[in-house]
Amino acid sequence: MEVSTLVLARTRAELRDRVAAWRRQGQLIGFVPTMGALHQGHAALVRRARAECDRVVVSIFVNPTQFGPNEDFDRYPRTEDADRALLESLGVDLLFAPPVREIYPPGDSTRVVVGSVAEPMEGERRPGFFTGVATVCTRLFALVSPDRAYFGEKDWQQLLVVRRLVEDLGLPLTIEAVATVREADGLALSSRNAYLSPAERAVAPLLHRCLVEAAEALRAGEPFPPVRERAVQRLVRSGFAAPDYLDLRDEGTLVPLAAARPGARLFIAARLGATRLIDNLAVPLG
Repeated sequence: MEVSTLVLARTRAELRDRVAAWRRQGQLIGFVPTMGALHQGHAALVRRARAECDRVVVSIFVNPTQFGPNEDFDRYPRTEDADRALLESLGVDLLFAPPVREIYPPGDSTRVVVGSVAEPMEGERRPGFFTGVATVCTRLFALVSPDRAYFGEKDWQQLLVVRRLVEDLGLPLTIEAVATVREADGLALSSRNAYLSPAERAVAPLLHRCLVEAAEALRAGEPFPPVRERAVQRLVRSGFAAPDYLDLRDEGTLVPLAAARPGARLFIAARLGATRLIDNLAVPLG
């Protein structure tokens, strides 16, 4: 495994000075924005960036504008020492870990709002969430000026929102998608998995299994409404709350679908105890 000397930047000025030097050398810059509490899903993003770029920048910033008033901003896992050790082992060149004032300076009043793909599912359940995501990504892209930025497919709707943002604003970078990394039992890796109790952790993989079974039924030609009803009933019987949503949508536009077709994807969000889990799965056709 490649090992680098990881540079830590806390301020915009420190970040810009380092990036400017790489730019003068004509180097390709890859960027992985995170909120920390890093796991092997994040490592997959970094490895992809490391393979494709001359320099890799990772940010750790728990973004306050994407948390609602009753969400987990204060208790969101913060593990910077462990995160720094992982990033150094992966060959990351620079870690940008700013205080809030470096991203949202005093008097800050500008927000970036994305329509269409930001409106259903997470946009409906978490008002303001994607405005926070779009705003912080816009600011980080402006500071890092990467050639490529890497996002995981687990947060598929977020991936679409960021791609829409980049396209609409004409930002000079490419958004690269990296496949969801899962535990052996199918649970998608997430920093919030740390909230699960041992008993809840044993039940949590059912979320993915229900998506797999639903995709198989849809592939066989069954319409979505009865497939959805069976999955919801199974989840509730096993200890999940009724899902915030379990939708079949076009994976590019997020238009809802009544049956499988090319480009169909299942999306789910549900609470298990106090932990909210999300996942998605493409519906392959024969």
